[in-house]
Amino acid sequence: MHAQFGSETMSNLTGAMSIAVGALLTDQAALQTTSNNIANVNTPGYSRQRPIMVEADPVVFGSLTFGNGVVLQKVESLRDAILELRLHGETQQQSRLDAVVSAMRQVEPMFSGSSGDIGDQLSKFFNSIQELSTDPSSPARRQGVLTAANNLANAFRTVSGNLQQQRNNLDLSVSQAAQQVNVVTKQIAKLNGQITMMQNLHQDTSSFEDQRTVLIRQLSGLIDVSVIRSDNGLTLTTVSGTALVAGDRNFDIGTQMDVSGVLHIFSQGADITGTLSGGELAGLLAVRDQKIPGLLAGLDTLAAGLANALNTAHRSGFDLNGSGGGDLFVPPSAGPGAAASFAVAISDPSRLAASSDGSPGSNGNLAALAAVSDQPVVAGQTPRDIYANLVFHVGNEVSNGLAELNASTLILQQLQDQRGSISGVSLDEEAAHMIEYQHAFAAAARVVTTVSDMLDVAVNLGRY
Repeated sequence: MHAQFGSETMSNLTGAMSIAVGALLTDQAALQTTSNNIANVNTPGYSRQRPIMVEADPVVFGSLTFGNGVVLQKVESLRDAILELRLHGETQQQSRLDAVVSAMRQVEPMFSGSSGDIGDQLSKFFNSIQELSTDPSSPARRQGVLTAANNLANAFRTVSGNLQQQRNNLDLSVSQAAQQVNVVTKQIAKLNGQITMMQNLHQDTSSFEDQRTVLIRQLSGLIDVSVIRSDNGLTLTTVSGTALVAGDRNFDIGTQMDVSGVLHIFSQGADITGTLSGGELAGLLAVRDQKIPGLLAGLDTLAAGLANALNTAHRSGFDLNGSGGGDLFVPPSAGPGAAASFAVAISDPSRLAASSDGSPGSNGNLAALAAVSDQPVVAGQTPRDIYANLVFHVGNEVSNGLAELNASTLILQQLQDQRGSISGVSLDEEAAHMIEYQHAFAAAARVVTTVSDMLDVAVNLGRY
């Protein structure tokens, strides 16, 4: 009887000690998790972790069931997969709009309506014709018309050249962004391999998954990305289906000039330039391939229409020597390039055809030249109308783009706030958890001490 009592006592106390030690280890792990959360409160992309504690399987003795303490089932990272996908998508949109607005802001000063731009030089040119009409024989005023004409032509060539230079600058930005895409996809592929290996070993991959999420967000800022999860790992493609990452492999994108000098983006031999719809690359390409060419076409239309109308009027008159007027401007070439090649055809002021009847003092043809300012030259529009529309178009592109960018930035911030409420670390909440786990740890430690004392007593009793 005495031996049975001693055996049962020791067994019960040993069980109690095991439960208390298990509680100590569980609370210690919970405290460690809380400590890690607090340490990473300012770490970008970190997902807070939560210890999942469950009741241990009970011990059954006949008709009696005894609790067996607590076990730490796992440490769970708090993430919302759908929200992460929305963040990736909005990052693509915001980055595309930011690239468009930034590039168009570089274009806007070319059409600012300030002194020296095409509109200003156009007004000065027609004003010089009005001044010449008061003294058609004046060499100084004739030279003034030629100077104004050359300034106007130079303004066209300058804006056209600046627009083309901006396209070249965008090519450089496209090349740099493509290189950065390759850098990021390599890092993601490497993390995929590490995560797969650790999952096969049943190890925690939370930190690596956080790092991968940050990199996917960074990639979303560069190019449109679709995230596909499967049992074989994570795959990234563009929205159109071009592979970027598959498991632990990445697929580089490259750039190559075509025969016209335009940079194209290739992936696995296929030209994907026209398929990109999000991220910085899509914004850069939209400005380079759509918005700037549209402005160049409008500028060429204005240059060609203006030159042809002024040449027609100039050929109707006579110069200071009584000879028939020729072209005032070099006839524009058909198709693109009229603005880039806009130039004055004469250099001798006496060859200005101011007269309508051949007499030296006549100014009749100057009225025809001046009238071009208010005459339709292309599609029912006057030169001033065409240029005003170009100025409005550029300003409208910037203002509308900025409004869309601000809206997208607000949506992105709201999504980030939602993520923060789910995955972010709250110091107040972690402090409360720390106190909770600290009290539980202290209580378990007291149980260990008490049971240890009781075991000593039981051992001593067993000696008698």
